[in-house]
Amino acid sequence: MSSGDTNVEEKTTMSLDRLHFPEIIDGKINTEEFLRAAREVVRTVDKFGKLFAPVRYDMQGNIDKLTNRYSMDTKSNSTLQDMVLLEKSTEPEKYLIAVDALMWLRRALHLILLFFEKIIEDHKTGKATEDLVAFLREAYKETLEPYHGWMAQQLFNLLSRMTPTRSQLLLALANGETEKEEVTLRDMELSLINLKKNVVALKTFYSEHDLEVTTVV
Repeated sequence: MSSGDTNVEEKTTMSLDRLHFPEIIDGKINTEEFLRAAREVVRTVDKFGKLFAPVRYDMQGNIDKLTNRYSMDTKSNSTLQDMVLLEKSTEPEKYLIAVDALMWLRRALHLILLFFEKIIEDHKTGKATEDLVAFLREAYKETLEPYHGWMAQQLFNLLSRMTPTRSQLLLALANGETEKEEVTLRDMELSLINLKKNVVALKTFYSEHDLEVTTVV
């Protein structure tokens, strides 16, 4: 492995205690804080294994699009809601890049949210289900499947078979420290509180402003 590869690996080391989505203030979400937390989620997806590269690539691509739009005018785009409405009011329909990117990023974040919630619920009932494939597929069915065509669904089903086991995932999230399972689950649960608030708020916002696109891809 080259020294460059080593640096990349270090940069993608993920810590659940850094995965803090912003508080919602006056019904709005701080853009910079949201994007920072979303990048941490991408690092989480890295832990699912190399076969999840398409999922990671898609999420990172949407984060990059939103970052580019944000950087055009950080003051006017200081909240996600302001950024989306500004783009919608100033750009032709076919150039609503941030509107589309945030919609798909929210859907992917919702998938991760439900997947982690199922792991936590399983733990709280005294179980420790090792095979997480069913959890991931249930989360997918509720979040992304309605918008995916047959090919995309087949690809996801293939990728889901490679989902790490519970032990593997928790060990990876704890950066290899086996004694930190309880801490990892606690941090996971805490990180989901604001993630859920953000997902719900964005879903409501898109619905209220008729921004949700249900086209199958």
